[in-house]
Amino acid sequence: MNDIDEQLREIIPRLRRFALSLTRNPSSADDLVQACLERALSSWGDKRAEGDLRAWLFSILYRQFLDAHRRSRRYARMLEFFTGRDDAQPSAERSVIAQSTLQAFDQLNTEQRALLLWVSVEGLSYKEVAEILDVPVGTVMSR
Repeated sequence: MNDIDEQLREIIPRLRRFALSLTRNPSSADDLVQACLERALSSWGDKRAEGDLRAWLFSILYRQFLDAHRRSRRYARMLEFFTGRDDAQPSAERSVIAQSTLQAFDQLNTEQRALLLWVSVEGLSYKEVAEILDVPVGTVMSR
């Protein structure tokens, strides 16, 4: 197995998790990841050799989500990363905090939610997020 295969095997679950948080639907998330990978493979020659594969794929996936969002005019919410815990019986306090956090998260626009996910959940650096969004690092930090 070559290095690209290994990188893709590591990145695909992250892409799916991010797609699931965007679409809130496992089937739609799978479709989004598949479309992302198809687009990446068809435009592999356009990829910068020195560029980060993970950031490039997240960028493709995010832009495809935005395109679909604009076409359908549906407002996509990101709930999955808040409910990723498997607590059999969450405490009442934890439930109240989770609900408040979800309400605050829902108030953010799509780009702000994506930034929060990329940095806090996926562990991307501000520089990587700036590459994904094609904006200066300072812009990412201020959002």
